Amino acid sequence: MIIVSACLAGINCNYEGGNKGNSKIVEMVNKGQAIPVCPEQLGGLITPRCPAEIKNGRLITKNNVDVTAEFQKGAEEVLNICKKYNCKKAILKSKSPSCGCGAIFNGEFTGTLIKGDGITTRLLKENHIEVISSDDI
Repeated sequence: MIIVSACLAGINCNYEGGNKGNSKIVEMVNKGQAIPVCPEQLGGLITPRCPAEIKNGRLITKNNVDVTAEFQKGAEEVLNICKKYNCKKAILKSKSPSCGCGAIFNGEFTGTLIKGDGITTRLLKENHIEVISSDDI
């Protein structure tokens, strides 16, 4: 069993209220091969929500609200799901402040990417769970 970003599974949970459905991921979920998760929703954030980016180690929304605690709680919930279902792999949404793997936005809301991982990706990697970016599938 693997974990996948719920937005990739076609679930309307991204910050804009839509999804980033990927037919391969949708099929995996439909076949019972993957568990969809949304760290932001698991952390208590609403959908739609103001976009957030990582700046100086904190998760800050475009309207300058610190949502680090909610993102951290969501990451921990995803890790708990991984442990409960013995998941050793995750396919997560690229560039996201939660799920980004290898590249995230720079914290200035300019659309500029920098090297780095989202908060959920970091936590999963620290716990020896392989994370694959949605850009790589």
